[in-house]
Amino acid sequence: MKKYVLQRIVQLIPILIGITFLSFAMMHIAGSDAIYELYGDKGAVSQEIIDAKRAELGLDQPFLTQYLAWLGGFLTGDMGISYISGRDVFQTFISKLPATLLLTALSIAVTVLISIPLGVLAALRHDRWIDYLLRIFSFIGNSLPNFFVALLLMQLFAIRFSLFPVIADGVNLSSAVMPTLTLAIAMSAKYMRQVRATVLEELNKDYVLGAKARGIRGRVIVWKNVLKSSMLTILTLLALSIGSLLGGTAIIESIFMWDGVGKLAVDAITMRDYPLIQAYVVWMALIYVLVNLITDLLYRFLDPRIRLGVQID
Repeated sequence: MKKYVLQRIVQLIPILIGITFLSFAMMHIAGSDAIYELYGDKGAVSQEIIDAKRAELGLDQPFLTQYLAWLGGFLTGDMGISYISGRDVFQTFISKLPATLLLTALSIAVTVLISIPLGVLAALRHDRWIDYLLRIFSFIGNSLPNFFVALLLMQLFAIRFSLFPVIADGVNLSSAVMPTLTLAIAMSAKYMRQVRATVLEELNKDYVLGAKARGIRGRVIVWKNVLKSSMLTILTLLALSIGSLLGGTAIIESIFMWDGVGKLAVDAITMRDYPLIQAYVVWMALIYVLVNLITDLLYRFLDPRIRLGVQID
């Protein structure tokens, strides 16, 4: 196992470097920078001041020189200084993580509590009225865009009943309820269908028929055998969601003014704050790489066929 983990980590290093290089290149050819955002609409600022500021920030250097300077600083723990706020990028980014971590944990928990039981129920009541009803709700939830769901929840819970604040008034549970529900509704609708399809596939396999023939109760078969066999699919779905949520859901965080890394990234992109944008790109790359690595390791742990190198039909 240790050898496998080491090989996977070594394979991921060039991927991370390639992601940082491509993102840096795309920002370089964007046609604008922080200096333009700061002084572009101020006619009184002379070109000499603009050139001096650009030289101070190193933006007058060739692209490769800028990238290598940033990469060298990153490898030594220095992600630079924000062009706009003048604050340390790493400290700024770290200060936004608690909000994103809280929203991620709550959204995943609510999604699991909704999608897995309802998906199993829909599979067990296949082609009955409750199955059709759950599939209709799943279709509706999957079709509604997140921003529209957010506005509906605002209208209902914040404006009509005044249960929660319209926008977040801090990193707390009351402010997290509506963004959590917004994210969980869409994810639950999508994952409920996946769970239903996976459980249905498992229910039609021979080992289920054999367990029933031996007199094992249906509830035991479902929760101890079928659901365990379905964990690989469920695990994959959750891993993708965790990576996306930890990266910050920019639209939802911006709508609710939730002070996480997604909103930070939107603000940084608007102001062309390249050090913060690059920190966000590296964070996203690290998250997806680590989530994929952990998922691969869990695959080997949960499925003996993968661990023993047996081909899966």
